[in-house]
Amino acid sequence: MDAAPTAYVATLVADTATTKLDALTIVASAAGGVITDAGTPRAAVALPSGARTVIEIPKFGEPPPLTIDVFSSESRAAARSQAEALREAIAAATGWEVRVLPDRLRV
Repeated sequence: MDAAPTAYVATLVADTATTKLDALTIVASAAGGVITDAGTPRAAVALPSGARTVIEIPKFGEPPPLTIDVFSSESRAAARSQAEALREAIAAATGWEVRVLPDRLRV
């Protein structure tokens, strides 16, 4: 059996409250991406670069932050580069202060 592909991830964090649908729309619009699996728990945004983003919002009653994971199968550097570009695009589109967390590897 083949091993699952390695996914590198860079995480963006914004201290803002929004719905998952609004966040997906903002990310897709800001990055020129496409929402995939809309209306499901697996909803994500496919970026033009081939990377994909998954959005986590706080549960009811929890304070922000909103987190956006940017996944790339290429490398940590590619995930980080896409996250940095997305951070700038989201900040320009919304005025939110968005930061990138340190790199990590998901297997």
